[in-house]
Amino acid sequence: MPDTLRLPVFAAPMFLISGPDLVIAACKAGIVGAFPTPNARTQEQLDDWMTRITAEVGDAPWCANLVTHSTNARLPQDLEMIAKHKPPFVVTALGSPKPAIETVHAYGGKVIADVTTVKLARKAVEAGADGLACICAGAGGHTGTLSPFAFVSAVRSFFDGIVIVGGGISDGWGVAGAVAAGADYVYMGTSFIAASESMAPEAYKDMVVAAQIEDLLVSAGITGTPASWLKPSLRANGLDPDAMPDAPNRAYDSNQSFKGKRWADVWAAGQGVGAVTATEPVAAIVARLAGEFDAAVVRLGRGWHDLYLRQFAKRFRPRLVAGRAGSVGHDPRIRSGCAGRCAGRCRPDRQHPCRQCLRRDAARAGASGRHGRAGGAGTVGRARDAA
Repeated sequence: MPDTLRLPVFAAPMFLISGPDLVIAACKAGIVGAFPTPNARTQEQLDDWMTRITAEVGDAPWCANLVTHSTNARLPQDLEMIAKHKPPFVVTALGSPKPAIETVHAYGGKVIADVTTVKLARKAVEAGADGLACICAGAGGHTGTLSPFAFVSAVRSFFDGIVIVGGGISDGWGVAGAVAAGADYVYMGTSFIAASESMAPEAYKDMVVAAQIEDLLVSAGITGTPASWLKPSLRANGLDPDAMPDAPNRAYDSNQSFKGKRWADVWAAGQGVGAVTATEPVAAIVARLAGEFDAAVVRLGRGWHDLYLRQFAKRFRPRLVAGRAGSVGHDPRIRSGCAGRCAGRCRPDRQHPCRQCLRRDAARAGASGRHGRAGGAGTVGRARDAA
């Protein structure tokens, strides 16, 4: 984890929304800024954007998002810009990561593949991807169907590289939960649509601020790939959310004109939309996320054993009886007596520790002070210790 990061978060690359202002603001706030290369409509503009980003973010990591679908005729030219400007992370979407691997690995960058299924994750790993961006149920724009926790667990059974998880995570508590579950980073997109630095039109920002989760619809009828759309935007463009058109053929050539394309005027959001309540700078959003993340780390660290003792142990105390562990009436989830000298009563894997050992562990965690304090700036290192 780079030392410059305040949080293990990517401001997810969002079509027609993420530009250099958002990327730079994200990097300066202490997260990874990202943008899709098709957002720059010409190679000259893409060159200008990347030149500005590299000049202003310093050593902070940033990310470019490539469309590697076979229909994207502009991919070779975009790869030339990647080789020139050397973003530390390159995320590939809507296709195999293979076309980007040689170029990115040549300068020491990391290739992350967007995936929506375990099958696609395995294919990306076989193709040589350094990491996986697991797009889950609840993600805005092109979305997935799997639970974030189930997806991460399945991927970790065969892959120990970089894992990013995205889908409905809208606060620092969710970020900490994803890290605890095995992810290295979290994609957050919807939280930044209404950011002051985003390229979204003001009407789009206002719609996101006003929207709730009930205002979303997943449909493949706009781009040919299932995506999460705002119902008010669909209606504004003459589409009936209850009678969406059939999915068109998929075509993702970045050279094509946006004029007359449905996807250029229909707006997307993820299931975290209800947490967006105002248009505000990226720095303010990240500061709030950091406070929530630090509070979650404390809860996962120092607070967990105390919470267990107060609630769980108290609940089952009537089932505990004097005598050896395992006697009639003894709940096996809580071992009695040992004061740290378990003599075999606490299982070695600590799944069934005794109460004395729980108290000892809680005291040690509190004395170490390694988990920080709620509301502080926070560091990713503390998160990894706790998670």
